[in-house]
Amino acid sequence: MGSVHAYETASGGRQYRIIYRRPDHTQTQERGFRTKRAAELRLAELELAKHRGDYVDPSEARITARMVGAAWLESRAGDLKPSTLRTIESAWKIHVEPKWGDRQIGSIRHSEVQTWVASLAKTHSATTVRRCHELLAGVLEVAVRDRRLSRNVARDIKLPRKVGKERAYLTHAQVAELAAIAKHPDLVVFLAYTGLRWGEATALRIKHVDAVRRRVRVEENAVEVGSQVIIGTPKTHEKRTVPYPVFLAPVIEHLVATRSRDALLFGDGDHFIRRAKSTTGWFNSAVLQVRGETQERIEAATAAGVRPPHPFPRVTPHDLRHTAASLAISAGANVKAVQRMLGHASAAMTLDTYADLFDDDLDNVADALARAADASGVGDVLTSLESGVPTRSRRASSASDSTIN
Repeated sequence: MGSVHAYETASGGRQYRIIYRRPDHTQTQERGFRTKRAAELRLAELELAKHRGDYVDPSEARITARMVGAAWLESRAGDLKPSTLRTIESAWKIHVEPKWGDRQIGSIRHSEVQTWVASLAKTHSATTVRRCHELLAGVLEVAVRDRRLSRNVARDIKLPRKVGKERAYLTHAQVAELAAIAKHPDLVVFLAYTGLRWGEATALRIKHVDAVRRRVRVEENAVEVGSQVIIGTPKTHEKRTVPYPVFLAPVIEHLVATRSRDALLFGDGDHFIRRAKSTTGWFNSAVLQVRGETQERIEAATAAGVRPPHPFPRVTPHDLRHTAASLAISAGANVKAVQRMLGHASAAMTLDTYADLFDDDLDNVADALARAADASGVGDVLTSLESGVPTRSRRASSASDSTIN
C-alpha cells in the first residue's frame, strides 16, 4: 500500500502527496492534491488499477498529442487508400493538431473535447466534425492501447447528425440526353448502367473486358491525389464482375478490337480521364446545358397549356452510380443482384442505402402476389368466410347445379 503525506508549498499553503510503488516495485509519487481526501481517493484508484492489471504510469501520459498523432498517421499510411489518407492528414493539420498538438494527452478532458466538437459544428459540416472527432479519438485510442492512458476521453461525445442528401436519379431518357452532349458519352452511359464508381470505371483496361459474356472485371481503382493518379484496389478491396447491357456491346467491342490488352478502356487508351471539376469541368457543363434546355421546354409547355417535362436534376458523376441502382431495381433486380453489381459489402448495406427505391419495389411484390393468388383461388377462401358458406360447400352446390342442368 502507498501513503499520504502533507507538505508546505512555496506560497505557504498546505497540500498533499502520495507515495506508492509501481507494478515493477519501483517507488514513485504524485503531488498537488489540495485535500487529504483527494489524495486518498487517488491512491485507492491506483491500488485498484494495479490489482486489475490496468495500471497506467502517469508519466507516460505527458507525451503530446502531436507526437502520438504523428506516429498514428505513419502507422495508417500502409492500410489506408491514398485519397482517404490525404483527407485525414488535411483534417489533422487544419483542425486537430492546432487545437490539441501541444497538449499532453493526460491533460485532455472529456468536457474539453465536447466543447471543441460543439464549436466546430457551428462553422463546419457534420461530416467534417465527425471526421475530426474520430481522428482525435483514434489517436487517443492508440495511447490507451500503448498503456499511456487508462481511458479514451474522446469517446461518448455528442456529435452532430449528418443530414442525408436527397439523391438524384436519372431516367433512361435523361441519361440519353446527358450522354448526347457530354464529352465522353460512352463513359456516361457505362456509369449509368453498370453502377461502377468513377475510379473503377476509369481504371478499366481492355484485358478486364469479356466481350463474349458482356462482363467487366473490376480489379483496380484510379484515385487522384493532387496531380497524380494512383492505382489501387476497389473501395472494399474486393474484386467483382459486373455485366453491361447489350446496347453498349458495339462500342466496347470496337475498343477491344482496336486497342492493346493493357490500354485503358475509356479515353484515348493511354491517359486516365481525370475527374471532372465540380463547377467548371466537362460533366457539369453538360449537366448545366441539359438543365437549361429542359427548363426552356418546361416554360414552353406551360405557356401552351400542356404537360411539361420533369426538371432535369443537378447530378454529379457519382449520381450515375445511384442511377444505375435505380434503373436496375425498377427493372426487377433483387437486392442481392444490386449488391453484387455495386460491390457493397452486404445486402443490408444496399438496403440501407437505397431503402427509398425498395419501398416502391415492395408494392410491386404485393401486386405480383395478388395476381398469383387470384389465379390459384386463394381469394375464394376469404370470400367464403365473409358469406358464411364454406368454399367446399359452395363448390359442391355448383357441381350439383351443373348436374341437374
